[in-house]
Amino acid sequence: MAASCFVLLALCLLLPLLLLGGWKRWRRGRASQHVVALVLGDVGRSPRMQYHVLSLAKHGFSVTLLGFCNSKPHDELLQNDRIQIVGLTDLQSLAVGPRVFQYGVKVVFQAVYLLWKLMWSEPGTYIFLQNPPGLPGIAVCWFVGCLCGSKLVIDWHNYGYSIMALVHGPNHPLVLLAKWYERFFGRLSHLNLCVTNAMREDLAENWHIRAVTFYDKPASLFKETPLDVQHRLFMKLGGSHSPFRARSEPEDPAMERSAFTEWDAGSGLVTRRSGRPALLVSSTSWTEFEQLTLDGHNLPSLVCVITGKGPLREYYSCLIRQKHFQNIQVCTPWLEAEDYPLLLGSADLGVCLHTSSSGLDLPMKVVDMFGCCLPVCAVNFKCLHELVKHDENGLVFEDSEELAAQLQMLFSNFPDPAGKLNQFRKNLQESEQLRWDESWVQTVLPLVTDL
Repeated sequence: MAASCFVLLALCLLLPLLLLGGWKRWRRGRASQHVVALVLGDVGRSPRMQYHVLSLAKHGFSVTLLGFCNSKPHDELLQNDRIQIVGLTDLQSLAVGPRVFQYGVKVVFQAVYLLWKLMWSEPGTYIFLQNPPGLPGIAVCWFVGCLCGSKLVIDWHNYGYSIMALVHGPNHPLVLLAKWYERFFGRLSHLNLCVTNAMREDLAENWHIRAVTFYDKPASLFKETPLDVQHRLFMKLGGSHSPFRARSEPEDPAMERSAFTEWDAGSGLVTRRSGRPALLVSSTSWTEFEQLTLDGHNLPSLVCVITGKGPLREYYSCLIRQKHFQNIQVCTPWLEAEDYPLLLGSADLGVCLHTSSSGLDLPMKVVDMFGCCLPVCAVNFKCLHELVKHDENGLVFEDSEELAAQLQMLFSNFPDPAGKLNQFRKNLQESEQLRWDESWVQTVLPLVTDL
């Protein structure tokens, strides 16, 4: 309760100043086709909100997007003259006093800062907010909406309190406070979107919040990568990552070779190399698969690409280097935004280790993989079945031993046109996958139009 009281106190203290500066601007220029979107996180690593903003801009809205600018957003977002990106500063916690006090002070300062940024942005008909994180964003956006006549739209990706519970435990006072906050202020929104039917049912049953399920869908840039583009990508990545380089140079100087492909400069043709390794996009260790290879099973060598970044990236990179694999090469490239979908569209298999803190959200990376017709092995959790259909578009596993068995089955006699891996890919190719834009027009656009 303390942090929420701090938020409301800060709002009340700032009210006269905000009215003085913002009232005239609101009366003068409140645009009926303007939307404010808020991400209390890195905009470049918030694809769903980026897609929302692009869809809004494509359908006649101008958009002010507020968020942290730690990594580069999609070029399409940067080049759209209907979209203005306003960078936020990530405020640090105090290093003195009890943790609850530190957290409360940070929340108050964030609330004041957000209020100031929102009130001095162009008012919008809607405020789109990503949750989590929702503290203090939900309360601040609701308050600004009351002042400016904006309707609050919350897009529920997960529950913030469930993520906090991973660190503090489910009964910690901060976790209980965050849960009360999300439930109380979440009810004040005008429209709620969520990522799974399981979350929609949970919101309705436990929080009395009516939400509309809007599944993540791949953007149009996630698709199978043509072979010539694959070759250029492999040659580019080979400049800094040895697993993409050919182990021997071609005898013909007119040939250019990567670990996976060959390009004939004379004919201009690109072909896949005989005996090439399998390419996996993943975030895991491969000890069990290595042992199967050493035991004489007919399996290819693997190149495992671990994408993304985080504070423990170097720690796990060191652990991988200590393994001394013979048939597995692991690299952790930091990919440019435009290269990530090309890599997915070039890979043979994706492996997903995402587990949900609430059991109610789905991994966006699998959505992108399916957009590229890339089969997936994914670790099981409560509502994964809403996305991964076991033995149809991929496989679901419970532990590392089951994953190793699945890899053995999928890569036996690789590349086998009649094998299970290729069948999964064909199923994805033949399925009628809605893209983000089509799904957004069907589901979200009518809702904001009705509002």
